[in-house]
Amino acid sequence: MNILSKNYINGQWIDWNGDTIDVHEAGTGEVIAKVPASGREEMEQAIAAADDAFESWSESSLEQRIKVLEQLHAGLKERGGEIAETICREVGMPIKLATGIQAGLPATITKTYLKMLPDFPFTEQSGNSEVQYAPVGVVGCVTPWNYPLHQVILKIVPAIAAGCTVVLKPSEIAPQSAYILAEILDGTDLPKGVFNLVCGPGHTAGDSLIKHPDVRMVSFTGSTRTGHLIAHSAADDFKRIALEMGGKSASVILPDADLGAAVKGTINNCLLNSGQTCTALTRMLVPADKHDEACELAAAAVAKMTPGNPLEETTRLGPLASAQQRDRVVDYIKLGIEEGATLVAGGPDAPEGCEKGYFVKATVFGNVKPDSRIAQEEIFGPVLSVIPYSDEKEAIRIANGTPYGLSGAVWSADQDRAKKVAGKLRTGQVFVNGGAFNPLAPFGGFGYSGIGREFGKWGLEEFLEVRSLQL
Repeated sequence: MNILSKNYINGQWIDWNGDTIDVHEAGTGEVIAKVPASGREEMEQAIAAADDAFESWSESSLEQRIKVLEQLHAGLKERGGEIAETICREVGMPIKLATGIQAGLPATITKTYLKMLPDFPFTEQSGNSEVQYAPVGVVGCVTPWNYPLHQVILKIVPAIAAGCTVVLKPSEIAPQSAYILAEILDGTDLPKGVFNLVCGPGHTAGDSLIKHPDVRMVSFTGSTRTGHLIAHSAADDFKRIALEMGGKSASVILPDADLGAAVKGTINNCLLNSGQTCTALTRMLVPADKHDEACELAAAAVAKMTPGNPLEETTRLGPLASAQQRDRVVDYIKLGIEEGATLVAGGPDAPEGCEKGYFVKATVFGNVKPDSRIAQEEIFGPVLSVIPYSDEKEAIRIANGTPYGLSGAVWSADQDRAKKVAGKLRTGQVFVNGGAFNPLAPFGGFGYSGIGREFGKWGLEEFLEVRSLQL
C-alpha cells in the first residue's frame, strides 16, 4: 500500500485521487515521492474526527496515554534507520547527523515525557481550591521541513499526553517522516480520531485548519511571516496559539574567551543542517581587535566543511532542502557583497562537483554592519556574519538589536561573567561556553521568535487549560 497517496483520518488511510505535490531529493533535485494536495474538505473531515474523539480521549486514564506513548517510542526506535535516511534525502542533513538528530531526537523527546508523566500534577491543592489541568481540545499542528519529525513529536506527544486530539499538517517539502509516524501510531492502542494527518498546501489545507472553529489551539513552527498570519486568524475565535518562529542568534565572544574554541563552536552551530536551523548562531560578535583573527579561524573551519552527498557517512555539510531555499540563500550572499561586507569564505557560486541538488557553499562575511540586512534578516542557510564590537555594553546592544530572540551564546574564560552577560540577552535560551543542549529545558523565543515554550513540563502545559474548584 502506498500510504503517501493517502491521508490518515479517523484511524483509516483515506485514498486521494486529486492533484499531488512533488517531493524532491535535496542532493539530486529528483522527484522521490508524491503526496496529496489536499484542501478544505479533507481537513474538515479530519477536524470532525478529532472533535468526535476528544470527549473520550480527554477522559482517558494516564496509564492508557502512557501505554500509547511507550508503543510510539518503540516504533520510533525500530524504524530509526528508515526515518534518518528519509529525512536525509528530503532535507539534506548528512546521514550521520540525521541518524542522531532527525531520528534520535524524536525518540529521546518521547522518552522524556514517559519519564515525566507519572509525576506530573494534573491536579494540585491551593488553599481551599483544587486546581485542575484540563486538555485544551482539538489541536491543529502545522510543522516545518527543516526538522520534520522532531517538530511534529514536540507537539503531538505532549498534546496526546495532555488528553488532546490532534490534526497534523506537515510540510509538503518534507512530509514522508510524518507518514511513517502515522503508520507507527496506527499500530498502537491509540483510539481512532485522536491523531489525524492531512497533507496539503498552506493556503488550502493549512488555512482551513487554522480558521476552523472546532480547533481550539494551533501549535506552529515555521517562519515569522506565517506565524503572524496564524496569530491574526486565531484571534477571531480566541484560539490558543503556540508559535516557534525565526531567529537571528548572536554568539558573543568576550575578550577573555578562548577564541579558537569559541569560533569553532559557533561555526559548528551555524552550519548544522546547512544553516537550516532556527537557533543557528548566524551572528558572531567579536572584539574589534580580534576581528581579523576570528575571520581567519572561521575561514579555516568552514574550509573543512565541503559540501557533499548527504548519504555518505563522511559528509559534514549537505545541500539545502529545496531549489527555492537555495536561491534565497544565494540571493542573500549576493546582497552581503553588495552591502559592502568582506567575503571571507564561500560565495554565491555553486560548489564544485555539486551541480545537481541544492548545494550552497559555507559562507563567512567579515566587517558586517549590525544594521545590514544580512545581520538583521533570517537567511536560513550556511552563512555567518562576523560583527566587531568595541566593549561589552555594545556587544549586548548588538546582540539584542534584532526583532528576534530565540537563541544565543556567550563565551568567556570567566563562567560567572559569561552568565551575567547571558542574563542580559533578550532571548529564550543561551549556550554558555558551549553548554550542552538539554531536552528537558524550556525552548521558545522572545519577540518575533515566538509565543509559548516547548520541551519538558513547559511543553506539556501549553496543551492544558487551568480550572479551579472552590471547595
